Amino acid sequence: MSEQNPYEKLGVSEDASFDEIQDVRSRLLEQYSGDAKRLEVIEAAYDAILMERLKMRQEGKIKVPERIRYPERLVQAPPKETQSPREQSPLWLQKMLDKPMPQDILLPGVWYLGLSTISVFYRAGGDPVLQMALLLGIGVCIYFLSRKEGKFGRSVLFTLLGLILGLIVGGLLAAWIVPQIQQFINLNQNQFSTVVAFVLLWLISSFLK
Repeated sequence: MSEQNPYEKLGVSEDASFDEIQDVRSRLLEQYSGDAKRLEVIEAAYDAILMERLKMRQEGKIKVPERIRYPERLVQAPPKETQSPREQSPLWLQKMLDKPMPQDILLPGVWYLGLSTISVFYRAGGDPVLQMALLLGIGVCIYFLSRKEGKFGRSVLFTLLGLILGLIVGGLLAAWIVPQIQQFINLNQNQFSTVVAFVLLWLISSFLK
C-alpha cells in the first residue's frame, strides 16, 4: 500500500478531474467511516493530490478550479449596510446638514411657534409687531446656528438668505392661499409671509450647521 501513489490509493486516474477526485474521496470517507487508519490514508492521499495539482497549476501545466485557487471566495461577504439618505447625498450637502438632537429641533420650534402666534393673533400692533417678530426670529436663528460650530458670519449669511427666501416664497403663496383661508382665520398677506419665513428659519436653525 505504501508503494502506491496517491491516485492509486484513492482509486482514480492521474488525469481525473478535481470534481471526480472529490466525489471518490467523499464516497470512500463514507464507506470507511469506522476505519480510522483507512480514513487517514484517504485524507493523506487527497492532500497529496491537492498539493500536486496546486504545484502544477503554479507551473502552468493545469488549470485548478477557482474554489481551490481562491478558497476565500467561497466565504460569503457580509451584507453591505444600507446607507441612509443623508449618507447617499453629495459630500457638500453632508457638510452642511446636521444630525440634530430632539432638543435642537424643539427649542427653536418653540421660539418660532411663539413668534408665529404673535404675528398672526396680535393685530393691534400691525406691521411694527411683524417687524419686531422678524428681528427676534433672525436673532434666534443666528444664535442656534452659531452655537453649533461657532461660525457667526456663516450663521448670519444663512439666516439672511433664509429670511429673504422665506419672505419671497411667502409673498408668492399668500396671493393664492390667503383668500382661501380668510373665511376661517383673519390673516393678511404680510402675516402669512412672516409665518412662512419663520418656518424656513426654523428648518435652517435645526438642520443646518
